[in-house]
Amino acid sequence: MNATPKDTLTIYWRSVRNHRLSLFFVMFGITCGSTFSIIHPIFYKKFFDILTENQTPDILYPKLIALLLSMLALSVGVWLFYRIADFANNAFQTSVKADLKEHAFSALLHHSYAFFASSFAGALVRRVHRLSSDGFEVFADKMLWTLLPLIVHLTGIIIVLGFTAPIFAAAIIIWFIVFVTVQSALSVWKIQFDIIRGKKDSENSAVLSDALSNHSTIQLFARKKYEFKKFRDANQDLRKTMLFTWNLGALIDLVQGLLFLIIEYVVLYLALNAWRDGTISIGTFVLVQSYLIQIFSRLWDFGRAVRSVFSSFADSKEMVEIMLLPTDIKDAPRAVPLSLSAGEIRLDRVSFSYQKTRRVLDKVSLTLAPGQRVGLVGPSGAGKSTIVKLLLRLHDVESGHILIDGQDIQKCTQESLREAISFVPQEPILFHRSLMENIRYGLLTASEEEVFQAASFAHCDSFIRDLPDGYETLVGERGIKLSGGERQRIAIARAILKDAPILVLDEATSSLDSESEELIKDALLKLMKGKTVIAIAHRLSTIKQMDRIIVLADGHIVEEGSHDTLLKKRGSVYAKLWRLQSGGFLPAKDS
Repeated sequence: MNATPKDTLTIYWRSVRNHRLSLFFVMFGITCGSTFSIIHPIFYKKFFDILTENQTPDILYPKLIALLLSMLALSVGVWLFYRIADFANNAFQTSVKADLKEHAFSALLHHSYAFFASSFAGALVRRVHRLSSDGFEVFADKMLWTLLPLIVHLTGIIIVLGFTAPIFAAAIIIWFIVFVTVQSALSVWKIQFDIIRGKKDSENSAVLSDALSNHSTIQLFARKKYEFKKFRDANQDLRKTMLFTWNLGALIDLVQGLLFLIIEYVVLYLALNAWRDGTISIGTFVLVQSYLIQIFSRLWDFGRAVRSVFSSFADSKEMVEIMLLPTDIKDAPRAVPLSLSAGEIRLDRVSFSYQKTRRVLDKVSLTLAPGQRVGLVGPSGAGKSTIVKLLLRLHDVESGHILIDGQDIQKCTQESLREAISFVPQEPILFHRSLMENIRYGLLTASEEEVFQAASFAHCDSFIRDLPDGYETLVGERGIKLSGGERQRIAIARAILKDAPILVLDEATSSLDSESEELIKDALLKLMKGKTVIAIAHRLSTIKQMDRIIVLADGHIVEEGSHDTLLKKRGSVYAKLWRLQSGGFLPAKDS
């Protein structure tokens, strides 16, 4: 999706409309302050006209003092109204920026597993920041503090000069039309390069984030030079793009400066002629020059403001496109919460492909009775993890149906579906939060005692209490401060606390050593009791005592049965795999 400035403005307005009162006070303060600053030079005109009167200083002095007091009152008014605008703007922009970040975060959370699998976290964080800070903040600053005062000043100045010196008003109007036309055309032309620069900036952030999140791999493979070169290439590419866009900005400033030069000396020439002919006074001459100075100071910023506004659209573009992008996985229009009664899972002729050229699952049908423990085995790419992802609706089936207790999961809300399933992944990723928060994530309303009990069942309570901060210990990004086995036990504790009726184990013991396996086998047995269980395993010893074992190959179920049945089957794929491995882990289910 290619977002337009209109799309960006629509996203901005969703947040701005919630803070219209503070926006009103910003605009009120700026408008009043700008109006007072337009009136101020009129008193300068009167001041110099009085000075040129052919009267004694004693007569002129009281008049001049009165004018000075009036000018002081106007200056105080300008100061006061701009301060009102300052404080109102602080409330307005901080609130809108916070809203934009929340809307962007919410939009990201609604995107699918496939979206995040194709995106860099660092680049997404950068896009959220650019939407609110590089995007909206720049846009609001330029619209409120540059373009609004310019409109007020220009309108007021043309009105005043229209009554006092019409020829100057006409000259300024004609010049302004030419100036805005040239500036807008150049700025619109430049935006295409700002968009490219924004993409290069995201790419640069993505390369940096990717390398930093894999720093241990870089060290272990001695690839510091390789990664530095990769980042340097991306960084230099960004530098060249930035240099080009900045040079374009300097070129536009060059044109702008030339237009200023022309109007300044044209107006000076007209003023001198009018003064020579006696059609304007010294005061009017000062008034015109004061207004020219005001216009120049405002219009010099105008060119940069226009370019900044277009650049802000470019900075916001990528995040706006994500916010407008339809989610791959979404609830049906009349989706209802999943109602669990027994926990039966049924796959009815399910087919799925990640790529059109290769089908991962081909019309797979499978039924898991309530409370049944089923192991999924097979070579890599056979479709084991795909079944789990489809069950959790991380992807949707291409054809066929998945039903839980007779309910098509695509007609149920995603939240209720996932609340009904506890999932222990092969590589648990923890939040950079306390261990208490990470375990309690399974059940947010759990008490501390319930957390302690779940941790004890998962045999991680002892190592947690040995830590200096105990359950308040921060685990680092993605749980990096813990070992693989410790992270796995935390994930199991989280699943125990959640206590959902359906349990999915994706190589849940893959990171455990033999001692740790022994520690948690009772916990897993308690966790599985009374639940419908799907366990993916490459280590066949972990599913030896499952009620059923399903063997997948090339997107089909090729064998199924108990461990003993499959071992006795002639030419069994499972038997062949078993002979390559040995041992046993999961205890038999209670009779």
